Amino acid sequence: MPLSRRSLFAASAFGTAAGVLGLPIARAAEPGVIGPGDPGYAELTERGYNRRFTARPQRIFVPADAEGVRAAVERSVHEGLRVAVRSGGHGFDDFVDNEHTRSIIDLQRLTAVDWDAEHGAFSVAAGADLGAMYERLLGGWGVTVPAGICKGVGAGGHISGGGYGPLSRRFGLVADHLHGLEIVTVGTDGRATTLVATKDGPHADLWWAHTGGGGGNFGVVTRYLLRSADSGGSDPARALPAAPGSMLSTRVVLPLATEDSFVRFVGNYIAFFERHGAPGDPFAGLYAPLHLKPGITGSDILILLDADRPGARARFDEFVAAISEGVTPPPLVLPPAEKSYGDTLSTVYYAKGMPGFRVKVKSAYLREAYSADQLRVLYRYLTDLRFLGESQVEFLPFGGAVNAVAPGATASPERGSFLKMLIHAAWRNPADDERFVTWAREMYRDVYAATGGVPVPNAAQGGSYINYPDADLADPQWNTSGVPWHAFYYGGNYERLRAIKATWDPGTVFRHSLSLDRPG
Repeated sequence: MPLSRRSLFAASAFGTAAGVLGLPIARAAEPGVIGPGDPGYAELTERGYNRRFTARPQRIFVPADAEGVRAAVERSVHEGLRVAVRSGGHGFDDFVDNEHTRSIIDLQRLTAVDWDAEHGAFSVAAGADLGAMYERLLGGWGVTVPAGICKGVGAGGHISGGGYGPLSRRFGLVADHLHGLEIVTVGTDGRATTLVATKDGPHADLWWAHTGGGGGNFGVVTRYLLRSADSGGSDPARALPAAPGSMLSTRVVLPLATEDSFVRFVGNYIAFFERHGAPGDPFAGLYAPLHLKPGITGSDILILLDADRPGARARFDEFVAAISEGVTPPPLVLPPAEKSYGDTLSTVYYAKGMPGFRVKVKSAYLREAYSADQLRVLYRYLTDLRFLGESQVEFLPFGGAVNAVAPGATASPERGSFLKMLIHAAWRNPADDERFVTWAREMYRDVYAATGGVPVPNAAQGGSYINYPDADLADPQWNTSGVPWHAFYYGGNYERLRAIKATWDPGTVFRHSLSLDRPG
């Protein structure tokens, strides 16, 4: 297909691209456009978190602004190149890095975080990482958002999948504070257009789709507009939740565990959050992810608790007592430290950086506690010493304010759950791929043996999280429930999301292994 005049404008729109990586791309054939053999190409193709997957695109675009993104999208379409978009690069599966990707639009240079007076909201560029977003919001206005604990994650994919983190039990999902977005979409004629969609203004359907519809489905988001629903948008210091003044933090370590003590300890933990998962619960300010490691010894809980509310230390003591009850030998509780929220972000939230793992993940939401039999399945897999290393099973506190929002008010249907479960198999040697992937698959299958090997959404289970994608849910070998893959991620919101995709991506420019155009 011939290039349009607007496509030929692309190179000047990209500008120079020294970029965050300091890439020496001035020697590339076109500024801001990287191809095989150009300096920096290898670094850009390997910027993804999961080293199981690496794309070899014909072009990688590194635009400097929204117009550069638009030009890159349109040029890719006119050249017949399948497009993928990278923000922070923390995707767990092959949505970006796959054999079909021929054009990557890398948003690493779009990092601004500012107050947008026109829209009465904070503008967060899609390439900004969460750490920079936190620092800018806190330092400039004393506010924050309930986003993730990993500071290197990019805003682009995180927010469009709903987004959650240590403050979500107090303040809900990030998507609950999404007022609008700027996005590049492609029409039936192949022309790319940049537009703004807002909750109460134009293109509200496109706004709604980005409150949990997942990345890579509708277009390329260039920036998000964040503002809480109860804010009028005139005062930036009130437009998002006020940051906590201080937080208690420490770890509880499980030094040794028999099967019975493991079942008791993990059962205590799950039962605690089942009791305290409602909106407005006194423990809504508690975030305490449990990390269960192969070999069990050294498994721990990271405790983060808002310390600027009355009774914080008493709540800490109550939580520790509840999870420790009847556990022999008892877990080791490290002395808690009280730090400002800014210091907690700096020293307790997870640092930036790509560890170079090969990864397989599987996730689930809990609406009821696991049975003792399900916990014994986890123990059996976690005591297999062949998997010592970086792998772990995580339980991540959820609920609270998240559950105060109706499932259809946003595209995130997982309201009513109180925990996330994540199997995070991680290893470094490509020769171990089959062994670790099988370990994760079979553990998940056996935990959910009663419902076809998967967490079928029902009274006890809430499906899965689209930001922890798992194509096995669409594979009848691993999902024998008869329930289609999209029910796990989107519930009753699926058909509405499909219709929005058909409207805004009529040519199916944006697709991946679990995109909304995939058959049920």
